[in-house]
Amino acid sequence: MPWPSGGWCAGARPKLPKAVLLLSGGLDSATVAAVARDRGYSLAAISFEYGQRHLGELEAAKRVAAAQGIARHHVARIDLRAFGGSALTDDIDVPKGRDDEEIGDGIPITYVPARNTIFLAHALALAEVEGANDIFIGVNALDYSGYPDCRPEYIEAFQRMANLATKAGVEGESPLTIHAPLQNLTKAGIVELGTRLGVDYAETLSCYDPPGGPGDFTHCGECDACRLRRKGFQEAGIPDPTVYRA
Repeated sequence: MPWPSGGWCAGARPKLPKAVLLLSGGLDSATVAAVARDRGYSLAAISFEYGQRHLGELEAAKRVAAAQGIARHHVARIDLRAFGGSALTDDIDVPKGRDDEEIGDGIPITYVPARNTIFLAHALALAEVEGANDIFIGVNALDYSGYPDCRPEYIEAFQRMANLATKAGVEGESPLTIHAPLQNLTKAGIVELGTRLGVDYAETLSCYDPPGGPGDFTHCGECDACRLRRKGFQEAGIPDPTVYRA
């Protein structure tokens, strides 16, 4: 069968669309990586060393990137401890043992001021350099801890801003799109999706206050992130590979 007129030469492959992935190394971002790859994107990932107490997530991000075949994995270093104001970047205790009602009530002290805005701004700059028209982020508006920068209206607003504020947005033929494919999924739905796409969740770290050092993916089992993670596997009816201390 001949190649289509004007098509590839023998042995050539179609050029994949480029996208930038925000990769924390947690359950959600690992799932989004698999979703983006399944949709046919060539990915550049960006992770952040921002003074977080759960610094081990960077090792998890490295492993997720390798598992998903992401060759271009950038780590941006910004010190949000300079501002503090969060249990993740300041000398403030991480809340433990909260029930579902408490987790869903208000904005918790683990919220890092303007974190997703800062992260998306860096991803936007990388997208321009990479020539990518798409950014993937693992925010979720159902089973989450009340963060204002995880809501659909926030993502929509940032996308509008991005297309006003960049050369690619103003002059480019294709506008930039921010994809939040987990936006309306429960944590159980996310676990089901990732499992279907072959994500190894044993190589991810969600815990806000992990008891081990980098490379030890033991979870405390008591912070909001651990409780939501455990609940997701339980409700999905899928074996949880996570090691919890409690």
